[in-house]
Amino acid sequence: MRQGTGEIYGVSVSHSNASVDDLEAVTVDSQRAAVESLLAAPAVEEALVLQTCNRVEAYVVAPDGGSDALSRFTDAASADAPVEMGHEESLRHLMRVAAGLESIVLGEDQILGQVRDAYEDARSVGGIGDVLEDGVMKAIHVGERARTETAINEGVVSLASAAVRLAASEVDLEGETGLVVGAGEMGTQAATALAERVDRLLVANRTVPHAEHVATTAEVEASAVALDAVEAAAEEAAVVVSATGSPDYIFDAADLADAGETFVVDIAQPRDVPPAADDLSDVTVRDLDDLETITEETRNTRRRAAERVEAMIDEEFDHLLAQYKRKRADRVISAMYESAEQVKATELRTALSKMDLDDEQQEVVESMADAIVSQLLAAPTRSLRDAAEEDDWSTINTALQLFDPDFGPDGDDVDGPAAVAQADSVEEIPEAVRDQVPAAVLEQLGDD
Repeated sequence: MRQGTGEIYGVSVSHSNASVDDLEAVTVDSQRAAVESLLAAPAVEEALVLQTCNRVEAYVVAPDGGSDALSRFTDAASADAPVEMGHEESLRHLMRVAAGLESIVLGEDQILGQVRDAYEDARSVGGIGDVLEDGVMKAIHVGERARTETAINEGVVSLASAAVRLAASEVDLEGETGLVVGAGEMGTQAATALAERVDRLLVANRTVPHAEHVATTAEVEASAVALDAVEAAAEEAAVVVSATGSPDYIFDAADLADAGETFVVDIAQPRDVPPAADDLSDVTVRDLDDLETITEETRNTRRRAAERVEAMIDEEFDHLLAQYKRKRADRVISAMYESAEQVKATELRTALSKMDLDDEQQEVVESMADAIVSQLLAAPTRSLRDAAEEDDWSTINTALQLFDPDFGPDGDDVDGPAAVAQADSVEEIPEAVRDQVPAAVLEQLGDD
């Protein structure tokens, strides 16, 4: 797993701040390929891409914020669509997304699985390091807690069933035929919901056996058709719910021109139905933007549970920040002690080789060396932990540079850790190194 040295920075294009056109513009063919593209950008150490039917988001870990990589990721969207987020904002947003607070349907369950899938996709191509690991796993943990400890998802409908509710609110579906296009998770949910409203169901899919499987699960007369027969199927249907993963339009406007009065809900991203279809006199097309109204009723009933989830996120967010701080401080402290131990071991070998000591005497010398290292590093250890608690990342990063095994300002052959460990006073530390030394170390030497 990668060990990131930067912080998390994110960008979100979602239903809450962008149009369907914007979402379509930034849609990626593959989360894995998008992560690999982000990792190829300069300074990006870790990356994650989360894409659902109503959001496309990217997160990177980089020392400088990774703004160039994130800007390129969303440059196809309109200028006001992407929302950029810093480290803490990204972490909190990920928790809100996993908990369902950022979904069109408040508290819906599907998003938690999608966050898990995004994590696995990123991990499979080397995008997950210790920074994103902690952040994403905490978000998943929060999502699980939200659903087991509150009623945030009680009675909540999916996007697919919300689409059917929208259709039923505008069209009398009793005795009618419904058509679902797509046999994936969303299509299956749409078929289940639509089967409760119509007398007959058609399921169209590129792979007919998948459509047949969905049709057999429907509690109504249902049959499967091939995708190339979708025009004829639409002529039989009063309502169409389209939810494929196709990068191209499934329908042409001409496909629907002869279908008669047809109500179409397009919940695919990118869209399955071209905008021109809405200009047909007998065809009504609704998309993701229109689902906001139909889901508002459900949203209102979840407000109280959402307040509990918000408090849960505040609690878990504080735990996560403290976890990051401890890890950052522990990493520096570990490097500091490792460097000091290397210097101690080298100097002990040199000293012992010049003396004729028995085992007991040698143990005394080694114990003295251990004590010197412990006393010398005690103050900077406390100082580094305090710096982490106080978000003093300047001190932390300076210490990281100082105790890096490859430390050497501007290529000078100065061994920073050795110079500090061997110094008896501030004046004995080379000037090239002195500016890099944390104040606590200098104070300790001054006290000595």
